[in-house]
Amino acid sequence: MLHPTGARLGLALFLLAGAAPAALAQGASPRLDKVASFGHQVTGVTVARDGRIFVNFPRWSEDAPVSVAELKDGKPVPYPDAGWNSWRNAKQDEIDPRTHFVCVQSVVADAQDRLWVVDAAAPAMAAVIKDGPKLVGIDLKTNQVVKTIPFDASTVLQASYINDVRISPDGKTAYLTDSGAEGALIVVDLDSGAARRVLSGHPTTMPDKSVTVTYDGQPLRRPDGRGVSFAADGIALSPDGKTLYWQAIKGKTLYSLPTDALTGWATASVVPEMLTDRTLGGKVVAVGENGPADGLLIARKDGRMYVTSPQDDAVKVRDLANSGAGLTTLVQDKQLRWPDTFSEGPDGTIYVTTSHIQDSADYKPGAPISLPTELWAIRTGPAATGSGPAK
Repeated sequence: MLHPTGARLGLALFLLAGAAPAALAQGASPRLDKVASFGHQVTGVTVARDGRIFVNFPRWSEDAPVSVAELKDGKPVPYPDAGWNSWRNAKQDEIDPRTHFVCVQSVVADAQDRLWVVDAAAPAMAAVIKDGPKLVGIDLKTNQVVKTIPFDASTVLQASYINDVRISPDGKTAYLTDSGAEGALIVVDLDSGAARRVLSGHPTTMPDKSVTVTYDGQPLRRPDGRGVSFAADGIALSPDGKTLYWQAIKGKTLYSLPTDALTGWATASVVPEMLTDRTLGGKVVAVGENGPADGLLIARKDGRMYVTSPQDDAVKVRDLANSGAGLTTLVQDKQLRWPDTFSEGPDGTIYVTTSHIQDSADYKPGAPISLPTELWAIRTGPAATGSGPAK
């Protein structure tokens, strides 16, 4: 593993044909800049329109002291306040899970200046805490919670783990993945709070049994022999909001669905035929093969899909405008220890967290419970001098 201060000068990256046409046209190469280091396992990141950066820390191997944080001077500060972040597993009988973050998996800022927090409410990815699963909306102008959408047991199952979210451009619809035992997509009408679980247990949302997630050329397994088996996880929405993409980590195929196939049910007295899993399944498109991947993002700046490739320590890209194009490698570096989640800054900078899943106590006996992790920025242009955090 490279020393952190070598992020800019010692970057081992691979640029394949077509990987970064805009950057190469300017004679620039992508590079990694470390934005922040954390003492706990990070997963989600989002950058608001004003440039503020938010991250989250799930309760996987440890009882994380902070669930949602805003980065200030490179340090995580509880957001929106300490109260929402005061849940502790040992005190779950004393704390209301409806008004506290239990186990947050992702954070996403929308075009309406709201921060949406996905609370899977399943510490250690085990039992879901009753009344805990929810989607929480925070007004970024007032820093106040303005919407809490609880999920009932028919939407988030006992073996669920709601994972990531994308918000429609008009701010009216949320799309989530469930990477738990029964993979699914969840569609939420943000005005009414109504939610619908679709493609539950469908082959497109379930792990692919033919795929084995590896690391350093070996199957990545827990001490008891279980491998990585996360279902639908990565999710992306086209900038116009018309196409939804997703895939399983234990999978290789990227799928898509037109979002107009997922609307029209919130105010209907009965579920329209078009929203049955049988009908929806017929509209799903297999876009191409990504291999095992975690985070997905379609960038506003160039319309390409960015894909994390954890077993390759890499970030790859897909040209969605070319249906026959496969993945090309943008950045590959041993410091990308399980690249997890993307966000795009207002200037087009791509941010990615490294959650070090393969280094966690779940997969590596004797690993520290508090797992050091990082947030990186992928930049182009002349290399900056020095080795401090990116500004």
